[in-house]
Amino acid sequence: MIRSSLFAALLSATVLAGVTSAPAADAPPAPAGAPVPAGKPEFGTFGFDEAGMDRSVAPGDDFYRYGNGTWAKTTPIPADKSNYGAFNLLSDLSEKRTRGILEAAAKDPTSKIGIAYATFLDRPAIDAKGLAPIQPWLDKVKGLKAKGAYAALVAEAAKAGIDGPFGSGVGQDDKNPEVYALSLSQAGLGMPDRDYYLSTDPKLAEAKAAYQAHISKVLTLAGEPNAAVRAKALVDYETKIAAISWTRTESRDADKTYNKMTVAALAKAAPGFDFATYFAGIGTPVDSVIVAQPTAVAGIARAIAAASLTVLRDQLLVRSLDTYADVLPKPFDDEHFAFYGHVLSGTPEQEARWKRAVQFTTGAIDDEVSKLYVAKYFPPETKAAADKLVHNIIAAMDARIDKLDWMTPATKTRAHAKLAAFTPKIGYPTQWKDYASLTITSKDAFGNAWRANQWSHAYNVSHLGKPLQRWEWGMTPMEVNAYANPPMVEIVFPAAILQPPFFDPAADPAVNYGGIGAVIGHELTHHFDDQGAKYNEHGQLASWWSPADVKAFNARTEALAKEYDAYEPLPGVHLNGHLTLGENTADLGGLTIAYDAYHTALGGKQPPVIDGFTADQRFYLGWAQVWRRNYREANLRQRLLTDPHSPSEQRADIVRNLDPWYAAFKPKPGEKLYLTPEQRVRIW
Repeated sequence: MIRSSLFAALLSATVLAGVTSAPAADAPPAPAGAPVPAGKPEFGTFGFDEAGMDRSVAPGDDFYRYGNGTWAKTTPIPADKSNYGAFNLLSDLSEKRTRGILEAAAKDPTSKIGIAYATFLDRPAIDAKGLAPIQPWLDKVKGLKAKGAYAALVAEAAKAGIDGPFGSGVGQDDKNPEVYALSLSQAGLGMPDRDYYLSTDPKLAEAKAAYQAHISKVLTLAGEPNAAVRAKALVDYETKIAAISWTRTESRDADKTYNKMTVAALAKAAPGFDFATYFAGIGTPVDSVIVAQPTAVAGIARAIAAASLTVLRDQLLVRSLDTYADVLPKPFDDEHFAFYGHVLSGTPEQEARWKRAVQFTTGAIDDEVSKLYVAKYFPPETKAAADKLVHNIIAAMDARIDKLDWMTPATKTRAHAKLAAFTPKIGYPTQWKDYASLTITSKDAFGNAWRANQWSHAYNVSHLGKPLQRWEWGMTPMEVNAYANPPMVEIVFPAAILQPPFFDPAADPAVNYGGIGAVIGHELTHHFDDQGAKYNEHGQLASWWSPADVKAFNARTEALAKEYDAYEPLPGVHLNGHLTLGENTADLGGLTIAYDAYHTALGGKQPPVIDGFTADQRFYLGWAQVWRRNYREANLRQRLLTDPHSPSEQRADIVRNLDPWYAAFKPKPGEKLYLTPEQRVRIW
């Protein structure tokens, strides 16, 4: 199953320290096309922070800098963060609100979320126990004496959230989306991407050396002998896995990653690992499985067969200690941050313990926190206004389909049917998960984390054989993000993103349409991007386009990929236009659709000029504003390798393909963003 989100969070990237007042979320929705409503917008005079602009930059040279240049120059990245921007500002607000909820709950001795939060905060109690809580598990790992017992041990680790050589989970069967199925994918790497192991880039080579030192340090902290030698052996083993792993571009292809086979056929194709024992061990004794990267899975199985028991044990030891570092003695926590936070993302300081306690609790018992959050911070008026906007965007997409000159009539009919089947989800789920079976105990931070991971795993695999649970969400209402889920034919917008600068009931409608309107259009377009378009109106991965449609569509997406290949965010490091193609397509379509929806909502009325900006200019500035973001170099480098989203500057500059932007800002030939009409990419 593929699921595309608006924004990818990498290594503590989503929550930023920053102060902002609570937005006027209880104000009534603004009528489209009206002047600035009564009440003060959160930003500027009409919902846009003009002080953050750099008017010395021509819009046609760098629209991102024109809209955000002064903000970028004057806004530091907090010491505990790898990047900082509009998403993080709201994440910080959401986190502070959640902290208040959890601190109140901590006063109730019967509250699971209160106990989980308070126990995670109690660093002295965690340190006093040393490694005793995890020692029985470490002893079991060290007690592995034969390869024949390895698969069962890996399964036990997987149930506790500890990564092994393969990833697995239960989700919709892409070709039979009313049924849940087990999926299997490549894994086995302790760094974010295969290039960290294989690239000759000096920066990545430094990271690889630091990773080996990290492994050695973790083994040493655990009292293991010969740590340096064992660390090198483990890195050498993972380098072999990296060499046979698929690239991220290959792994985002929905057709190539759907390979359903019997477990017997998998065992024959990938000898060296006991898959039947593994599947039984994780609670999924299935007859068939969907394998994402068959050649890589087979290669990893061969690598396991060739590896020493010491290497296999050490990988599980290090993964276990890294997975649970935040509920183990402080030296393990500090070392985990030193590599994953500082080396890989460039973050100088670890986040305050209370922030991590919020993150742990909302991750472990999400719905128990979520229902309190939405009751307090998401009024019905905001939900209703967002719902209306979503339907306006869907209507604009429906109208745009009829105007396409490259799509055949039969395919247009199917596209309309797919839009009609959409389920928008706004704010929060219609029902909540039941955590009655999850035990949370005071003064047992490690045990709480272990049991929460086991509960989450058991909940996931329990879906097998059950009817599709369409009410479930893949994000919490506190998350500042949104996503599209093609097999479910749904778009999802958590409560926390429905706030300024994305959505402000007191702001000019043009800014709202350029902000949250384009976000809605982005998620909608994901169902019609280079991968989402492969799913029909039933959420089924199936061919529903004519060959002529596919050819015309691919020509346009290839042009967009080449446009993004040319960007060079770091010296010598270009964007990967095919890795980011789905997100760039969604940005292009989302902004196009939102513009249409805004002008339709005007109902023929002429909107006013505000502070010297026309309505169309305000619309595009609203788009630029939501992509404000400063990055640390290490974090940006990691994103360029791993993130299917382009960096914020290039996301804002997608406007160079849109004819109304040219009319609004009058960029001139020769300016850096200028494209002739023939060069502009037009898809949806």
